[in-house]
Amino acid sequence: MATLHPVVPTDPAAVTELAGKLEVDLVVIGPEAPLVAGVADAVRQAGISCFGPSGQAAEIEGSKAFAKDVMTAAGVPTARSRTCVTPQEAAAALDEFGAPYVVKEDGLAAGKGVVVTDDRDEALRHAAACGRVVVEEFLDGPEVSLFALCDGSTAVPLQLAQDHKRAYDGDLGPNTGGMGAYTPLPWAPDGLTEQVMAETVLPTMTELAGRGMPYTGVLYVGLALTSKGPKVIEFNARFGDPETQVVLDRLETPLAGLLLACANGTLEGFGPLSYRDGAAVTVVIAAENYPADPVKGDVVEGLADPVKDAYVLHAGTAFDGDRIVSNGGRVLSVIGTGQDVATARAVAYEAVGRIRLRGSHHRTDIAGRST
Repeated sequence: MATLHPVVPTDPAAVTELAGKLEVDLVVIGPEAPLVAGVADAVRQAGISCFGPSGQAAEIEGSKAFAKDVMTAAGVPTARSRTCVTPQEAAAALDEFGAPYVVKEDGLAAGKGVVVTDDRDEALRHAAACGRVVVEEFLDGPEVSLFALCDGSTAVPLQLAQDHKRAYDGDLGPNTGGMGAYTPLPWAPDGLTEQVMAETVLPTMTELAGRGMPYTGVLYVGLALTSKGPKVIEFNARFGDPETQVVLDRLETPLAGLLLACANGTLEGFGPLSYRDGAAVTVVIAAENYPADPVKGDVVEGLADPVKDAYVLHAGTAFDGDRIVSNGGRVLSVIGTGQDVATARAVAYEAVGRIRLRGSHHRTDIAGRST
């Protein structure tokens, strides 16, 4: 069982002090806000190995406009876009690109700052509420996710996964942080990973290094497989869930050594990664009213009724005495594993069916199109 230490995660000095006090060998910074705040810079300056990009490099997620600038300079395939700061600029950009309208808050928004809609008024309202936004053309085609582990000069890809962003079945409802994911992708084109590494990851790393901000950590690439080839929807500077849950479930190579090699710049000599056979599917159980204003404090029941080849990761829970209660929007990630995606999917949904949380909702079609 891990020991929790009280620390403000976005305070570089406080995190560095705690790491030194505990005499840790490696600091892994998970969330985006501490990365943008420069926590990785402070930890490294103290002589402690750290997995996570510098505050400057983390702007690849911290600012959609910065990410677009980097992609343009590096020649990375992505959607055409405009950065807008006034309602008039946003309106002109919406008219230029047409529906479906894609409006992205420029800064950090915990994965929920994007609106994709056919309703122009809704798009304008989102732009006005955010202030500075990136408006871009809609990219058609299925979406896939690729995590690339980077040490500043070398990068290795993890296994491809697919997330389901919309809140409800059939890709309906508002965007969320992700309602479920699966890996591998039996339908993915041959050579897709190699193509994305060559056209997107390595040029982005080269561009950042040329700007004096070499990228160390995980670069998440969200892609649309358009009729004109894979194009970047967004970058994240961190592992993103729910894809991480399924990808790491399949990864057989010990993760700690891999992250340490990234932190120490020795990834090139690390050797090939290995994966377990079979597939993994995760289904998110979300609280009532997620993603708008999720209800908290409801009791989670059924966790003591396990299903073979399934397990549960807690994402938004807390203890209330000896009871487990909801304490966030996406409350649980239920992972099923099996010899193929269809088997893993069936296991995951059997486990979901044993869990009870008043008012909760989950999608019933995760990985459905792949089986």
